[in-house]
Amino acid sequence: MSNVQRQSWTIDGAGGEAIFGDTHLPDGNPSGAVLIAHGFKGYKDYGMFPHVADRLARAGFIAHRFNFSHSGMTNDTSTFARPDLFERDSFSKQVEDLHRLVQAMAGGEIAGGGLPYVMFGHSRGGVAVLLAAASMPGDFFPPVGVAVASSPHFCHRFSDAEQRQLLEEGYLETESARTGQMLRIGREFLAEQLDDPTSYDLPRRVGEIVQPVLVIHGDADPTVPIECGEHLAAAAGSRARLVRVEGADHVFNTPNPMPPDAEPSDALRQLNDELVAFCREQARSIPES
Repeated sequence: MSNVQRQSWTIDGAGGEAIFGDTHLPDGNPSGAVLIAHGFKGYKDYGMFPHVADRLARAGFIAHRFNFSHSGMTNDTSTFARPDLFERDSFSKQVEDLHRLVQAMAGGEIAGGGLPYVMFGHSRGGVAVLLAAASMPGDFFPPVGVAVASSPHFCHRFSDAEQRQLLEEGYLETESARTGQMLRIGREFLAEQLDDPTSYDLPRRVGEIVQPVLVIHGDADPTVPIECGEHLAAAAGSRARLVRVEGADHVFNTPNPMPPDAEPSDALRQLNDELVAFCREQARSIPES
């Protein structure tokens, strides 16, 4: 088993707020890079993410796991240290963060410049990477592929009553089962989608992605049902591959925190194997310069 080196970093993201990140570096020359995006109320150190990043690095990829700038999380994993940022979060900010990370790789702020890269997102992070890939600026070097796990096929599913409350009162409350904090979803999250519904029609945006799309979903996911993965794969058409993981829940049967020396569940092992194989295939698809 090859050694994995880790580097921590901070760069400015959306609105000048910090993106906290950790890079897992392989031995030798890397084959490519992977950006790992967490989901709603998630963070870079949650459950499977350090393990997935290590697995990618052992397979020869630079793996960047990071906290979105408006996740509310810092390097203190015990709390949402910035609930004010959580309240101001939106998909446009997450997309800006992902584009900023691509710039940071290209500019040498973080490792990976000049290498083929894959965007990988879990749960709502999957929505963010799909939107980011579909809206990549023309002067950016695009990803060679996009992979999602346990991802919804929509940007929001608020009821009519929740939408009215969010727009009229300015926020909805949601509890973090992990920390016990009451967090607020702010008006901006919904308002930007209502103001520009075409840009946040996720199946339509997925249909605009020209790169291969890997969709991994547990068939026992109680949070985001597997039908969501089926809808995403259908939207991507011939460019997509859907992997159904038997018996896997929303986090691929992985505890939080996952002890560093713990063996991965069968579900997480399958996710890792599929992701590594996808990254290798897409990295090989780039012709030698």
